[in-house]
Amino acid sequence: MEANESQELQEQAENIEHQRSLRPIAFTMSVVAVLVAIATVLGHRTHTEAVLDQNKATDQWNEYQAHKIRSNDTALASDLLSVMTIADKDAASRIAKSYADHQAKWVDELKDDKEKAEALETKVEQAEARANRFDLSEALLEIGLVISSVTLLTRSRIYWYLGLVFSIAGVASAVSVLLLK
Repeated sequence: MEANESQELQEQAENIEHQRSLRPIAFTMSVVAVLVAIATVLGHRTHTEAVLDQNKATDQWNEYQAHKIRSNDTALASDLLSVMTIADKDAASRIAKSYADHQAKWVDELKDDKEKAEALETKVEQAEARANRFDLSEALLEIGLVISSVTLLTRSRIYWYLGLVFSIAGVASAVSVLLLK
């Protein structure tokens, strides 16, 4: 065997050993890439949930305003009837009673509409808080993935460890969503 062949075999053996030492890093990067994809999907779905809940809250506030306007219009008409002189007193009192009955009914409806709208706004805030955690998780996982990939270029495991720290922080951010109300 010649010296060149011996040297080539030694280099190949070293290369194979080096590749084996990088397997845990490559595996970690694959797992982190999957976690990035999961965090991204969960974040997008949570943002969509927040937008849909915001639309529902807006619709509920619009309904509240419509009821409020109707109630105000009825109160104005009732006030107007009370100061006008009407020849048919029975008709005037029936109309006034009808307006008063509607007003009493609408007071409860207004209260219910307002409570529903406020509950939906709370739901929006909660969804936005969850979405923000997923966004942070995604960013931290991506940072961890990029820093870990530097290990492949520099062959220094310190980058892998640093990437693991960011990745663990990203997973913690995603899991912290479960602690939110």
